[in-house]
Amino acid sequence: MVLRNHRHQNYSHLSGSPAKLTQPLSAKTILGIVHHFSQSQTLLQGWLAKILGLITLFFTIGIALPAQAALELRVAIEQEVDQVALGTSTTGRLLDSQGRVIAQIPAGGAFIAEVDDGLVDIHQWSDRQFWVEPTGDGVVYIGNKWYRGRTRVLAQPGGLTAVNYVDLEHYLYSVLGGEVPTNWPMETLKAQAVAARSYVLYRRDKSQGNVFDVGDTVSWQVYRGIEEEAPSTLAAVEATTGQVLTYGGRMVEAVFHSSSGGHTENVEDVWSSPIPYLRGVVDFDQAAPVYQWSKQISADELERTVSGIGNIRALTPIETTPRGRVVKMQVTGDEGTKVVDGSSLRSSLGLRSTLFSITPQSPTQTTPSTFSIYGRGFGHGVGMSQWGAYGMASQGYNYQQILGHYYQGTGLAIIEVQ
Repeated sequence: MVLRNHRHQNYSHLSGSPAKLTQPLSAKTILGIVHHFSQSQTLLQGWLAKILGLITLFFTIGIALPAQAALELRVAIEQEVDQVALGTSTTGRLLDSQGRVIAQIPAGGAFIAEVDDGLVDIHQWSDRQFWVEPTGDGVVYIGNKWYRGRTRVLAQPGGLTAVNYVDLEHYLYSVLGGEVPTNWPMETLKAQAVAARSYVLYRRDKSQGNVFDVGDTVSWQVYRGIEEEAPSTLAAVEATTGQVLTYGGRMVEAVFHSSSGGHTENVEDVWSSPIPYLRGVVDFDQAAPVYQWSKQISADELERTVSGIGNIRALTPIETTPRGRVVKMQVTGDEGTKVVDGSSLRSSLGLRSTLFSITPQSPTQTTPSTFSIYGRGFGHGVGMSQWGAYGMASQGYNYQQILGHYYQGTGLAIIEVQ
């Protein structure tokens, strides 16, 4: 059957931690307001707009997935921790590993699950795993946030893992709010919905045999539960229900990032072997606050990052991508040289991307005391640029054109459950 729209509840009254036992929950508005940013247009983008308007074509096909794939995802909220807080907004049920109901959970009640000798302990019960299920339109509490769906908590070698089992479309309600501002143009939100749906189903297919499909951080997709939902995210998800990107009849790995700094990258120049739909294209991200950025660091900080070569005097890229991202950097000191990985340097120095240069603030000094870092963009630069999608929507592109630009040669498909 084809996925259908889901009736949704207003959960704006849920905020913060659940009350212990049956204390009523407090009411609070949890959605914030995010401001628009201005966007500039270049002559090249104007030319590209005309071309895209003429040649961007999409088709809709049906593709089959395993029965559960299009309906329920497994998202790890807490991984290998000593304890985790759990609860339900409505009256809930606590089930053991055999699926037997062993306790009723009061509405708004909270309890702690702990790990002990390879088992999960909840009050007087110990088992390999437990399930927490709300009744009606209730939601579950995991860690410090509220989520749709149900919860599985299980013992693993490193501690407890709490997994949110959630409907695919409901998951996306939150992911959109976690990934982009909810007051961005609707066509941007639709493009993000299709990309996020495609990405998570691609990852799910690769996770068979694992206890979860994806995590909840930027290493996968940002997922913070109902606090990130907004009317606009629900509307964008429902307007694109079941739509995914395919290439050659297969689901694509629709990776995305915040801003490329002017031009996205071919995937093989950043990560892996060539993939035909992940090609570098002109970006529309000039309005991004991270389109250009700078940072000052002390010589001491730099020498803690790259040690063993004395006082650092210069940093020279010796391998870059065609678009200038640092792959290898040669660091020269007064006691030697060292070659470091661009991604490692980015991580160690807390930089937004690997599209950067580092120069002494006072080049005439024999031993510089401060270095200036100048960079562009935020993220890996592969696939869809979120700020670029914002820029395209602001210029009148629809979500199909946005997706067609960043994922070359792809088509739209509707997922079906068989």
